[in-house]
Amino acid sequence: MNKSQIGPIQIGIILLTIATALIHLALGIPALLWMFILNGLGYLGLLAAFLLPQFTRYHSLVRWALIGFAAVTIAGWIAFGARSPIGYLDKVIEITLITLLFLDMRKAA
Repeated sequence: MNKSQIGPIQIGIILLTIATALIHLALGIPALLWMFILNGLGYLGLLAAFLLPQFTRYHSLVRWALIGFAAVTIAGWIAFGARSPIGYLDKVIEITLITLLFLDMRKAA
């Protein structure tokens, strides 16, 4: 993504992705919960691919991967997750992230 293409939707995507990544890392690292750690790192890796100019030609694919990653994370939480305030907050973040990614997709088309 070129810096000239970063607008409010992309800033929202960046901030929400960082937020959910940090939540997963903060929950996973102290207790060595590898699924949380890998989830947080996965979000950061996909965010890097979303932002780095080397991946511009794959931007649509990266966007879909980030949507899928967030959706699978939500499904995993529904199936196995603890019903805690931080869990609910993170699901709101991830649902909002998916929404912004779809809006970004529409804008790019």
